[in-house]
This record gives sequence, structure tokens and C-alpha cells, in this order.
Amino acid sequence: MSNLDDLVSAVEVPRKTMVLFFVVDTSGSMSGAKIGAANTAIEEVLPEIADLSAGNADAEIKIALLTFSSGAVWQTPAPIPAAHFYFSSLSAGGLTDLGQCCEMLNEKLSRNAFMNDTVGSYAPVIFLLSDGAPTDDYQAGLGKLWQNKWFKAAIRVAIAIGSDANETVLEEFTGGKEAVLRVHTPEALRKMIQLVAIRSSQIGSTSTSSIAQEAGLSKQNEFLGQVQAEVTQIQQDDDDDDDWE
Repeated sequence: MSNLDDLVSAVEVPRKTMVLFFVVDTSGSMSGAKIGAANTAIEEVLPEIADLSAGNADAEIKIALLTFSSGAVWQTPAPIPAAHFYFSSLSAGGLTDLGQCCEMLNEKLSRNAFMNDTVGSYAPVIFLLSDGAPTDDYQAGLGKLWQNKWFKAAIRVAIAIGSDANETVLEEFTGGKEAVLRVHTPEALRKMIQLVAIRSSQIGSTSTSSIAQEAGLSKQNEFLGQVQAEVTQIQQDDDDDDDWE
């Protein structure tokens, strides 16, 4: 091999970034089995996301974690490469300030904040988990989000945890009822988090396929189409009555 070949092989081609945002309700109603199941599922899926990132020549997947209860808190000061993300179990307590959460998410969906990769960023994945209804003025914050180009281009999906989760609000967040996935048991929650996190990361971290482009599909619609059968199976296996004992 020539010196030039050695040099070329040693150069690492820069990759774009795709940020997976976990937005997690940690209000008091999430205490017990709900937050426990969410913690377990997120922790279990992270190594798979890291493997996806390592095997993706086009994009590096990074993780950002935002929690909300009485107020909202970024658990990550900046998006962290999936291979280096350490997840610390979340605890629950307080109110459900979704509006403040939306405000803080909007601030970071900017090239001056979390979307500032010098090589470029794919549209993010925004994955919301909630079991209740907002206790603050969520519409003001959500209105700002829907003016944000990164948010509108994102894959947006929400898991409605239990019967008390307000699907109408979650539909306003995702932009449609098809992207709101209700679960009633810890096992269904675990399966749904696994499915959504992996499949959305796969689609979000690659260029839109030629087939999807020809069909005029957004990544949001491409994702929903690909997971529809699996979502239906999880929900069919789920119990219609809440079981969070």
C-alpha cells in the first residue's frame, strides 16, 4: 500500500449527527411501577442505540434527556454520543409542567444550541413519555415548538402511559393520533420503548430513501408506516385495564 493509501485509510470521514431526545414525565403520578418500567426500558435499549450508531457510516446518534414535573430539567447539558451516555435512574414526584418542558425543548432545537454540529445534523427524534395531563399553560410552549423548523421536521412520537394519559394533548404534541401509542402495563411499556427508540433511530439517522422520496413521505410518516404492525401487536397483547402494581 502506498503512503497516499495509508493516509486516505487513516482519515475518518466526518459524520452528521442525529439527536434522539427522550422527554420523560417524572410527575408524582409516574411513581412506582411506571417510572420503574420506563427506567428499565431506557437503560436496556441504550446499548442497542450505541451499536446502531457505531455501525452507521452516515451519522452518529447522540442522546439528550429532558425530564419534567414541577418545572423541567435537562439531564444532559448537551447531546451525548450514545456510546458514552450513562443513564441514571429517574425518580418521580411533583406536578406536570409540560408547557415549561416545551419552552426548554424549543430553546435547544437551534443551531445555537443542541443542533450545532459543524458537519450537519439530521432532523431529530423526539420521544415523549407521559401518564397524565399538563398542570401548566402547555399551549403557549407548544405553540412555540410548532414554529420551530427542527421540531416540525422531527420524528415525533408519544407513549400514553395508562388510562389517565391525556391523548388529546399528546396528539397536539406529535401532530396526529397515529403517533400516540397507549400502553397499560409495564411489559407493554418496555416493548413500546424498545420498538420506538430503535426504529426511530434507524430511520432518523439515515437519508430519506428514494422510495420514500418518490412517495412524498416525511420521516415521520415513514416511521409510522414501518412500525404500524408491531405497534398493533403490542397493543393487542396488552391488557385494556391498567396494571401498575
